[in-house]
Amino acid sequence: MKQPSVRRSFLFFTALVTGIIVFISCNKNSSSSNGGTGHLEVRLTDAPSPYDAVYIDVQRVEVNVSSDSGASSGWQTLPLLRPGIYNLLDFKNGVDTVLAATDLPAGKLSQMRLVLGDNNSVVIDGQSYNLKTPSAQQSGLKFNIHATLTGGIVYRLWIDFDASRSIVATGNGKYILKPVIRTYTEAIGGSIKGFVLPSGARPEVWAAQGADTLLALPDTATGYYFFGGVNAGTWNLLFHAQDSTYKDTAFQVTVSTGVVTNAGSVTLQKK
Repeated sequence: MKQPSVRRSFLFFTALVTGIIVFISCNKNSSSSNGGTGHLEVRLTDAPSPYDAVYIDVQRVEVNVSSDSGASSGWQTLPLLRPGIYNLLDFKNGVDTVLAATDLPAGKLSQMRLVLGDNNSVVIDGQSYNLKTPSAQQSGLKFNIHATLTGGIVYRLWIDFDASRSIVATGNGKYILKPVIRTYTEAIGGSIKGFVLPSGARPEVWAAQGADTLLALPDTATGYYFFGGVNAGTWNLLFHAQDSTYKDTAFQVTVSTGVVTNAGSVTLQKK
């Protein structure tokens, strides 16, 4: 929908920029919602349990990806933010922590594998007990996910550890860790893409929603621009020509969670 005064819209946009502006450089590699990369966060959380503490030794997280491009498919190891010991009871009742975060090729995410080390333990009535892991699980705890990664979309995947059901007493003060885990994913926000020409107008693309103001600098050869990880809802787009012989233009787009919104192609006109 066209705005009545593009110049006033631009002044309004710039007035919102009172903090840090997020600058996004655009390139042709992200030009398709079916290509590019999706950003994946893996988070650890836990259901409440009666123990004093449950420590697990996280050594590796792997995902099985079938990318749309055919490249980088198969099992991939995600970079952990902090390998080592985590107390599951620190992450109950909706609290979580990020285990890993990385960009992956757009495509299908079918499985995940959580590899634990040997330093697992449970604390009961102030007493610590080692947790043995069955040999069949030493190669990693594997579970199915079946999620689709879309280029330009941020996804969060939770490993929900049920500590109260994961610890089995074998007698003589010995315990075994037999993890009971569920996983679930959520797409965070959406994205906006499009083209603006001609390059001679030296266009800038501004996007604003409430107090959020973003700036994209289109690719000089193609005019392609991209805003990733934006909130769902209505965004005001302003196409500002730094060459004053061209007219600015503006309109609104609606962004949906998990979707790359195509704002189409805009050609700035001479005054």
